[in-house]
Amino acid sequence: MKDLAIKFDEVGKKFKKGRTLLLKEALIDVFKPASTEEFWALRNVSFEVKKGESIGIIGSNGSGKSTILKLIARVMVPNKGKVTVLGQIAPLIELGAGFHPELTGRENIYLNGTILGMSREEIDDKFNKIVDFAELKDFIDTPVKHFSSGMYMRLGFAVAVYVDLDILLVDEVLSVGDFDFQIKCMKKMESFKREGKTVVFVSHSFETVGDFCDEVIYLKDGQVYFMGDSQKAIKLYRQ
Repeated sequence: MKDLAIKFDEVGKKFKKGRTLLLKEALIDVFKPASTEEFWALRNVSFEVKKGESIGIIGSNGSGKSTILKLIARVMVPNKGKVTVLGQIAPLIELGAGFHPELTGRENIYLNGTILGMSREEIDDKFNKIVDFAELKDFIDTPVKHFSSGMYMRLGFAVAVYVDLDILLVDEVLSVGDFDFQIKCMKKMESFKREGKTVVFVSHSFETVGDFCDEVIYLKDGQVYFMGDSQKAIKLYRQ
């Protein structure tokens, strides 16, 4: 267990099915019993990730990739099986999820940093690095409701990567900002890898996954179809 970072043991996660309703249908549905139709996003998923490994997760939309990240981040709990996580997590899943639109960038750095487990002193120490990384020095005292989506996401990424982490969870966030900023994000992830941090990386960019990840999990219909060599997993997915 001392070399283990993450373990999924026969994990299952289910959700209730929903549907988009017109206003008239929604009003009618108020008087109907709640829907009990359910589906399993994950079924009997088992795998282990060792400390210092970089693991990619690929699969079609709805295959369960983001659900796995949210279970690791403890945003969700499984309906079946057990998820074990050993270490401090920095989730780059829903960047800026803790931001308050009426607060400035400066105030949101302190708010989001606290949510991610940083002390006031740690945020003070890393504040300038966060602002420099996000490239938002001229806008840091502007309420984030006035930020573009790219600025918003860049600030969220910058706060998360300066958490004192053991495990980095990444969900398609390399589409943040322009090409130069994406390169900066990738270099930051490479530095985590060199430092022996554990990285779990969800992406549709097979080239990036193949180059960065030690192994890849290929999910199909909520189950692990293959886990192993990155190039073999990508080849199987493309077939």
